[in-house]
This record gives sequence, structure tokens and C-alpha cells, in this order.
Amino acid sequence: MKITQATIFPLSIPLIEPIKMAKELIVDAKTVLLRLTDDEGRQGWGEASVAPLMTGETLDSLLASVKYLVESVRAIDWSDPALFSTSCDAILYGNPSAKSCLEMALLDLYTQKKSIPLWKYLRTLTSDAVTSAPADLPLLRMLGGSLEKEMADAKSFREAGFKHWKIKIGSLSLEEDLHRVKLLSDLLEGDVISVDANGAMSLDNAIRFCESTQASKLSFAEQLIHADSPLADFVLLKQRSPIPIGLDESIHGSNEIEEFRKANALDGASLKLIKTGGVLEAWKCAQLLRSNNLKLNLACKVAETSISGAATAAVGFAIGEAPWGFSMSNQYLRFDICDQPLIAKHGHLDVHQLSSTGVGITPNLDRVKDAIAQAYSIIQY
Repeated sequence: MKITQATIFPLSIPLIEPIKMAKELIVDAKTVLLRLTDDEGRQGWGEASVAPLMTGETLDSLLASVKYLVESVRAIDWSDPALFSTSCDAILYGNPSAKSCLEMALLDLYTQKKSIPLWKYLRTLTSDAVTSAPADLPLLRMLGGSLEKEMADAKSFREAGFKHWKIKIGSLSLEEDLHRVKLLSDLLEGDVISVDANGAMSLDNAIRFCESTQASKLSFAEQLIHADSPLADFVLLKQRSPIPIGLDESIHGSNEIEEFRKANALDGASLKLIKTGGVLEAWKCAQLLRSNNLKLNLACKVAETSISGAATAAVGFAIGEAPWGFSMSNQYLRFDICDQPLIAKHGHLDVHQLSSTGVGITPNLDRVKDAIAQAYSIIQY
């Protein structure tokens, strides 16, 4: 498979409402969209979003990395997905977000050529592949804003069928966060309720939080301490916490999962394509988690469009489960770039929305053009 054309779209899409995290306030989604055209006229799409505090990428740096990669795509035969990663590594060191964007578009083309949905293709890559029909993926909904708004949103979305929740903590005092968590946990009792500090807590506060009776109804706590904390801190937190410990920023691929697993420092992990460098490594990570009885959360960065959402969901449908939920973040966008964006149905994503070959979803080019970031332009090779 040869690439004849590459087009890069730097996008900025406003959120329905700002999302407050421990260390940043997000008001719009900045993401890079890539369209590749192969020698038989097919078009494949890839996407990666900026994440300055997770991958170090800004829109400028991500755009530069994607440009650097696609300048070399025409010279390579992309017929074997097993070589996609090594081919990208031979062009550019690191930069998993840009490589994920390129790999996604290549896999979209490859699986279109093979007339198979991406999630079904992933199942062919292992000898112990799951053969059962994929269950609907439970969608995880973030709660934010004032406590009154969080309570109202929780009630509203619960009535719509949502049963998986994430409460952002770490920007308020420990006592304020515990108070919020207690009230929301009581309201949502019986659901899968999590908190996420994005690494903003000290080890002492993280332990105090987990040991508090006010947090006792949580299903898991995600990335309470900084990703660069010593491994011994994660081990101690896991030992002291009665709440299962999930990691996000600390996990960029299977090597980190193995390291933390061997140290008995986690109960599960959140997988994002911009961290793993693409779908194929995320698939490997998901299998590693499952084989070691560790929990899986799938997530898009806030906020990616249905393109990245579909590619991420493919991992969940291929593995057959996502017990800690799927954070499908296009639900926070003021508008999506697809005519038929991924939508929640009773708090879940069903596989029938990805029944087409390839990644399973295609953007509307007019919508894409309307979302071009201010002071940026479309780039074509």
C-alpha cells in the first residue's frame, strides 16, 4: 500500500462548557486531523489531540511532528501493519501522539482495503482472540463545575442511562474534595464511580484521601500522585489504599504496565492512543491488562472528535470489555466534524455505530474546514 497524498488539518473546536482539571482549564479542543490517500484512491483518517501536561504536545509541536512524519510516507510501502511502528520510529524518535495520528490513518486505509472493521481486524492478531459478539461499551461521564451543578448533571445523565462516572479532584482542598466525593457517591451509589487527580496530590494527601470513609464508595482512584513520583510511592499508595488504584499519566505503553504490575503498584490503567503511540500498542496493553486480571479504562483526551473516539472504541470492542468504562470525549464538544458522530445510547456505545470497514467513521470536509484553528491553515503534501 502506497500513499499518494497527505493532508493535515489543525483544528480548534470549542467545548460545550469549560472543563476544570487539577492543573488546567480546558475551553476548546485542539487536535490535528490527518487524511491519507492511497494508490487506489481510498482515504484514511487519523487524529491526535494536544496534551501539554500528559504528552508535552502543543498544537504547534504536534503539527510539526505530524508534518515531519508525512513528508516521508510516500517512500514507504505500508502493506504490513506489524511494521508500521518500526517504520515510524525510523523516521522520528518519540512523539507518540504524532505517530498515533499517522498509524490510525494507515490502519483505516489497511482495514478498508481488507474490507473489515478495525475492531474485527484487531481480534485476528492474537491466537486467543475473543470470538463472542462485543458488548456495548459503558461510557464514562465526567462531572465538574459547582457542587450543585455536579449533582444536577449526575441526576440528569443517570436518568439517560450513564452508570460510569469520573469526579475531578486535586484543585480544591482535601476536605472540600472529600465532601464532594461523599455527596456524589451517595447519590450515585451502586454505579462505577471514580476520581481523577491528574497527579496533583501529595503522597500523604493521596493516602489520607483513600483511607477516608468519605471515599469508601469509590470504584477506583486514578492518578492521584504525580507520574514522576518514585515507584516506591506508588507501591505504598497501593498498599495503604482500600480503593483500587488506577494509573493514567504514568502509563504510556506495555513496558510501564509491566513495571507497575511486577511492583504490585496498580489495579488497572487508563489507555489513550496519544500515550501508547497508536491503536496497535493500545491493543497490546489491553491484552496485558486482561491477562493479569487488571482493570481497563479507555479514554480519549478532552476532547477528541469521533475519529479518535472510533479508533479508541475499536480496542474496547476487540477486547470485549471495558470494566472501568470508556471516556468518549466528543460528547463534550460544541460540535463534531462528522455527519454521524458517535453518540451515547442509554449511557453506552454500541458496536453497530462502527459497522463500516476501517475505523468506521468519516468526517464531513466542510465541517473540518470550519474547525480550522485561528491563524493556522490546511497543509497538503
